[in-house]
Amino acid sequence: MAIVPDLLRLFGAALLAGAAPAAAQAPKPDAELARAWAAGYRAAFTCSSLWNGAGKSLAAIERDELTNIYPEIEADVRSLRAEVDEETKRVSVRYRDDMPPRIAQWRGREGCVTLPIGAESRPAGQPVERRPDLDAQPWPMGDAGARWPASKGQTKFEQATADMARFGGRTSSILIVKNGRIALERYWGGHDIHTAQRTFSVAKSMAATLIGHAVLKGRIDVTKPAMIAEWTSPGDPRAAITTEQLMRMASGLTSDTAGNRTDAIYMGGASVRQWTTQWPLLNPPNTHYRYANNDTLLATLSLKAALEKAGTPLDPAAFFDRLGMTRTFAEHDKDGNYILSSQVWTSARDLARLGMLYQNDGVWQGERLLPEGWRRFVTTPSGPQPDRDFGYGAGFWLLDKSEGIPADAFGGFGNRGQYLIVIPSRALVIVRQGYDDGKTRLDIAKLVAAVVADDDNDRRYSKGG
Repeated sequence: MAIVPDLLRLFGAALLAGAAPAAAQAPKPDAELARAWAAGYRAAFTCSSLWNGAGKSLAAIERDELTNIYPEIEADVRSLRAEVDEETKRVSVRYRDDMPPRIAQWRGREGCVTLPIGAESRPAGQPVERRPDLDAQPWPMGDAGARWPASKGQTKFEQATADMARFGGRTSSILIVKNGRIALERYWGGHDIHTAQRTFSVAKSMAATLIGHAVLKGRIDVTKPAMIAEWTSPGDPRAAITTEQLMRMASGLTSDTAGNRTDAIYMGGASVRQWTTQWPLLNPPNTHYRYANNDTLLATLSLKAALEKAGTPLDPAAFFDRLGMTRTFAEHDKDGNYILSSQVWTSARDLARLGMLYQNDGVWQGERLLPEGWRRFVTTPSGPQPDRDFGYGAGFWLLDKSEGIPADAFGGFGNRGQYLIVIPSRALVIVRQGYDDGKTRLDIAKLVAAVVADDDNDRRYSKGG
C-alpha cells in the first residue's frame, strides 16, 4: 500500500457542508501547496463555469464560485489572476514564477480537465465533441412547452416558496415538478434554465444511477467484491469490499480526514486511481458508516472496470443525453477517470429530469433504464447508518425521520446547498441550487415540509375540502 505523503496530510479537511456531520477544523495547510491548489481551484471553476451549459460571465463567476469557499485557500483564490483563452477553451492561473501555470481545459461533452501541479500545457487538439441540441423537443426530453418565466396565474407552490430567505442560504434556483410537469420554476442572480452549476455531492447520486444502469445491462453485480486492480495482491483484506458497501459508505476504509474532501483530486489535478486506492482498511466492511468521497470514487472505478471487461466504456454523457440532460457535464481527471463524487455540473431542469427517472422507478419515456426495484435498493438503509437527522441508502440521503415529510422522501445532497428531492407518494420532485456558505445554509427539511404542506392544501382544495 502506498504511503500518503506528509505534505498532502497537511491539507485534510472537514466534511462537506450539508452532506455529512460536522468535523474538527482542518490543520493549516502548507502555504506553497495551498497556493498551488488555490490556482487549480480558480482554473477549474473558471473553466467549468465559462463553458459548461449556458456559461456564466467572469463577473458572475467571481461573485458566485470564488467567494465563501474553503477558508484555507480563499485569499489565494481571490488574489490569483486567471488568463482565459477563448480559442482553445483553456484557463491558466500562474502561482509561482518557476513553475508552469495551473491549467484547466474544456473538453466539450465532458466539461473541463484540470492538469496536475507542474504539468505543461499541450497544444490544442482536434475540435471537441458537443452535446446534442434537444431544446425543441417537448418537456421533459427538451424544453418546449415548459413554462419559464412563470406565466400569469401560476399559483401552485408559490405560497411555500415566496420567501426563500426563511429557509436560509442563498438560492440560485428552485424548481418543483408535480406529476411530471413543471409546477414552479424561479431563478436568481442571472441564472436561467440552461445555467450549469456544480452539483458537489449530488454527483454521488448520479454515480449510483450509472451503476444501476450497468446492473440492468448485466455488466456489474454490486454485491460482489469491487473490481479494484490495486487490491488483488494476495492477502490484501480490501479485496473483500463490495461495490455496494462503497455505495453505502460502509467500506471500512480510512482516509486522511473524516469526510475525505479529496482536495488533491479536486484542486491538485491528482489521479483518481492513485489517490483513492491507497487507503488501508480500518474496520471490517459493513460495520461502520463513514462518509467519504473516496468510497464513491472507488465504486465508480469498479463500474468502469466492469464495463471495460464487457467491452463497453463508461460514458456518463451518453446516459445523461438519453434523459435530455444535455447540460450535465461529468468531469474526469487527466487519465479519464470520472470524478463522480462531486465534479459534475448541471442545470436545475436536468436535476429534475434525474428526479423524474426515480419518480418513475427507473423508466424514462417508456424505456426501462434502471432495474426494477433499484429505487427501493438505493433508498433502503441497509447496514450502518449516520448519527444525524438523515439516513443513508446507496448514494442517496433519506428524509424518513423529518417531521411533515412523507416517509418515502429521499434525495441527493451537495455542499453549498445543492438538493434533489424525490417524493414518489406525492409525484413530487424538488430541486434547489444555491451558493450557501458556512454561516447561512438552507434548511432542506423545512423547505420540503413547506412544499408538502402546500401540496396538501392544494389536494384538499381540488377535492372540495
